[in-house]
Amino acid sequence: MGTSEGMLSVPRLRELVDAGTVDTVLVAMTDMQGRLQGKRCSARYFLDEVLAHGTEACNYLLAVDVEMNTVSGYAMSSWDTGYGDFVLRPDLDTLRLIPWQEGTAGVLCDLEWVRGGPVPASPRQVLRRQLDRLAERDLTAFVGTELEFIVFDDSYEQAWERGYRDLRPGNQYNVDYSMLGTARLEPMLRDIRNSMDGAGLYTESVKGECNPGQHEIAFRYTDALSTCDNHSVYKTGAKEIAAQHGKSLTFMAKYNEREGNSCHIHISLRAADGTPVLAGDGPNGFSPMMERFLAGQLHGLRELAYFFAPNVNSYKRLVPGSFAPTTVAWGQDNRTCALRVVGHDESLRVENRLPGGDVNPYLAVAALIAAGLHGLERELPLEPELAGNAYVSDKPTVPSTLRDAAGLLADSKLARDAFGEDVVAHYLNAAQVELSAFDAAVTDWERVRGFERL
Repeated sequence: MGTSEGMLSVPRLRELVDAGTVDTVLVAMTDMQGRLQGKRCSARYFLDEVLAHGTEACNYLLAVDVEMNTVSGYAMSSWDTGYGDFVLRPDLDTLRLIPWQEGTAGVLCDLEWVRGGPVPASPRQVLRRQLDRLAERDLTAFVGTELEFIVFDDSYEQAWERGYRDLRPGNQYNVDYSMLGTARLEPMLRDIRNSMDGAGLYTESVKGECNPGQHEIAFRYTDALSTCDNHSVYKTGAKEIAAQHGKSLTFMAKYNEREGNSCHIHISLRAADGTPVLAGDGPNGFSPMMERFLAGQLHGLRELAYFFAPNVNSYKRLVPGSFAPTTVAWGQDNRTCALRVVGHDESLRVENRLPGGDVNPYLAVAALIAAGLHGLERELPLEPELAGNAYVSDKPTVPSTLRDAAGLLADSKLARDAFGEDVVAHYLNAAQVELSAFDAAVTDWERVRGFERL
């Protein structure tokens, strides 16, 4: 889950509530966009009612666009079905303090229908289904996510009023690995680090990145579900802490024409007893399981790309020479490849470099596992590693637009076998909603080019 610090048992929460230390419990789910949605409950009400019975929320939370507009095309939630409720069922393994909000604890929830049973399209449930498939093979997945963001000296309100244009970045130049560069923002970065530790995460480090104002805070890997939970808590918390410092930050994949915000995802497998299973005596120090798992990743990368890059903006990050991948290839410690193998022996793992900071971690990790299981089940052979520059290789390319990725997902038998027809249809509709909104938009780029000169 994280460090023991910050994580709460129910008896400990009761003690804090009785002492007046905690008065609010955030009861949250993760939506399709990877955001936390839910309710701020009084702590007494949470202990008296929500703990045993859950709480209800409108099921449109899994059937809206990023601006919370109701949109058509979803089987599970619509005007025709009356936009009913589903139940937020607290997962008490996620109960924790929220140090950056006074007197506050929080808990993440699984979604259930009011009449019982899980909601299959819920991102947390999508991941749980793949973890169950792994468990049938006596395997568990361990995951780490690396989120980059860009900090601005403008508040979120100021950024909104300026149409997100002409913002002042927290650093004026490339501060990749610069100690001076991170020092400029250390009060905020330190607050984020310490607050996340206080919420049960295990902070490793912070470093500057290439785009002015760009930074990355790294957290220690843990089991797949906990990493995704922690990712969601961190992403929301970082924005809230930035706002408390009068600043703003963005995780969008491509804010401007410079370096984008990545979310590299590292994944490894262990046996039920905790023994790592990817290292072995084969070529490259791989076990047969590693070869097949990695081969499955390669096989599924294109058709599952939507789950790694879910927005129109996601694909603007995927350009040659940008440290973001454009080809379906694997290499050992090769940052030009979509799949970079790093570590050795017990630390051997696969890094998927396709996702950006806008990714929904539950869906991305579910896709990684589904692709890997495809390789294990079919005993797929592993192609030779790519040595050199993958950007100029003859390897297949990753989709270059959301429209391409949606088409590949629509034709994917792998996706339907792994996730089910209903889940694939749900997220294909989400892709179409995003595409329709973008196709209807008139952009600043069009105005600059066409206002006078066309």
